Order: sequence, then C-alpha cells, then structure tokens
Amino acid sequence: MARPTTPSTLKVPGASIYYEIQGSGPTLLIIPGGPQDAGVFADVTRCLARHYTVIAYDPRGNSRSTFDGAPEGLQLDVQADDAAALINALCGGAAYVFGTSGGAQIGLNLAARYPQRVRALMAHEPPSMMLLPDPAEDVAAAQEIYDTYAREGVDAAMQKFFSGNGLMEQDDAPPEFTMSPEAAGTFARVSGNFEHWLAHGMMPLSLYRPDVVALRAGKPRIMVGIGEGSAGQPIERMALALAGKLGTKPIGFPGDHMGFELHAEAFAETLHRAFEQEKEI
Repeated sequence: MARPTTPSTLKVPGASIYYEIQGSGPTLLIIPGGPQDAGVFADVTRCLARHYTVIAYDPRGNSRSTFDGAPEGLQLDVQADDAAALINALCGGAAYVFGTSGGAQIGLNLAARYPQRVRALMAHEPPSMMLLPDPAEDVAAAQEIYDTYAREGVDAAMQKFFSGNGLMEQDDAPPEFTMSPEAAGTFARVSGNFEHWLAHGMMPLSLYRPDVVALRAGKPRIMVGIGEGSAGQPIERMALALAGKLGTKPIGFPGDHMGFELHAEAFAETLHRAFEQEKEI
C-alpha cells in the first residue's frame, strides 16, 4: 500500500524550501544532488518510509524551492543551513541523513557544522575532487563543462557532463520509454533546473573541500557509499578519496550514480542496513 506524502514549505532566510514527508519512525533527511529535487527519490522514499519518517526536499533554487529575490550562486554553508533548519523544524533533534552527489557535499558540510543535527550521514558518491592527491585534471574537466555551457548552451554541457561521468556515451540519444505522470513531472522540473545548476551550482559543489578534521572529530558517523556500477568512473576515485581521508571503508550500493532510481528496493535496503549497523556501533 502506498503511504501518503505530505508536501509543504519552510520559510528560511532568503528562500522558501519545498519538502515532502512520508512514513513513520526515526527521521531521515534526503539531500538531492545537483539539479535534482525530491521527486527523483519517489520510489526509494516509498521503500524507506517503511522504516523512517522520510523528508525529501528541493534544495533552494531547484524546482519548487524559490528564492525571495533574484537567483544566487550556490553556497555550501547556506545549503547546509537550509538542511539544518528542516531537521530542526520537523524533527527537533537529530536525523539520519542521506545525500547523493552534490547533496553528499551538502551533507558533509551539515555534519561538520551542525553535528548535533546528524545521527549518521551516508555520503553517496560525493564529487570530492579536492581531496584527490592531484585534482587538477578533474577540476579542468568540471571547468570545461562550465565553459561548454557558456559557449554552446545547456544541452551541449549536460551531454558532456553525462558522458564524462559514464552515464551516457557522447553521441547517445536519451533512451525512449513511457513515463508515468509522476516521473514525467519530475523529469520536466529537473530538466528545468539544468541551467541554474550549470550557471550557479556545479563549480561550487565540485570545488568544495569537506572539513575532514571536523568530520573525524565530530560525533556523527560518516559513511561513504559507492555504486557498483560506478567502478572505474571519476566519481569512484573522488568518493574513495573521501573514504581514505576519513579512515572508513566505503559501502557498496546497487547501480551507478543514479542507482536509487533504477534499483530503489535494493538501494533502500542497503541504506537501511547501513544505518541499522550504525546503531550497533
């Protein structure tokens, strides 16, 4: 049986944050990556709602989370402030946190600066290139995507981003398949976020250096997740760099960078098992 979802908004300084709550049990906050929003996690949220009160939201500037004024450049501290405000308003204590891709970077900032709000963090495939021994090549690749956007526009830049991360070949067309109305709505919203993310978000998320000293010293346990399908991709090296700095063994997840979409049931079970094991430590 599908569990009802309750949508609402939270007013924070400079923006209104759209969020959805589903399920019951301990609070689990989901932080989307890049241009994503809460809808991307619809299937995995339904699975996780068996065990948690799941809060999925649109980061400010994405989809239904709007600025009070003109769009602003992404600031990791501000994004983490928003996540902390959601936990404080809806939980009042500490929450489990799952962040993926750029959302994992936000989760790392949240755990470093608001350790009292985080029970445990699963950072799934963070683009932590600044923790690599020599990040120059990866920084240049991110800059090239941004420069492609500036020269050629959104479509060319996103194709370069997807192909560079092993999510599609350079000349591939997107696969054709029938979407549900829910999925079609999510696809339209997320596609509409591409330009804002390319213009304002991709480089700050890519160049963010997690505060490893604070993370190692803090109370929340930080776990690093890597998709089995991401083996050999740049994102695997970046996530492994974070795990190495934290002195933790990465946890394997089904699928690739977007495994939570194509393998929702198994992905949710892997995440739940990791949080359950965290309780026992």
